[in-house]
Amino acid sequence: MNTNEARESNQRLPEHAPRLDWAKLAPEAFKAMIRLDTAARQGIETALLNLVKIRASQINHCAFCLDMHSKDALAAGESPERIIQLDAWRESRHFYTAREIAAIELTEAVTQLTDGFVPDEVYERAAKEFDETELARLLVAITTINAWNRFGVSTRLVPGHYTPAT
Repeated sequence: MNTNEARESNQRLPEHAPRLDWAKLAPEAFKAMIRLDTAARQGIETALLNLVKIRASQINHCAFCLDMHSKDALAAGESPERIIQLDAWRESRHFYTAREIAAIELTEAVTQLTDGFVPDEVYERAAKEFDETELARLLVAITTINAWNRFGVSTRLVPGHYTPAT
């Protein structure tokens, strides 16, 4: 392989264009999602919320949301190791607290409703770690990020340009 061939093989592929700007075309729905997202953050610690958002986004393959929430987590002081290991949390449980594991497991169950329900044992483990108000808020947060993921994936939002607020 000559130098030009090597350079060409190492070049990044061009980024795709978004399909449409749903926020601009459906502004009232976008504003409602912003309000829901704001409400979903209430009463949930930032580190836990970031893990939930990243894990749901991994499952839903939402590159835009993965970019955003990973950067937000890092900006909030999250360790790169915990973000990197999140997709394999069952094998790297020692990176997380029991409370975080319960939230991650519940996130997976709510996100992947292929069996039509959240298993009782998953819900019960979460209920042991969270009181009813916290659990309700956690479910709102999980549902909200899943909605954002679906907007991101279906409209092909472009990752890589997000900068966290300081």
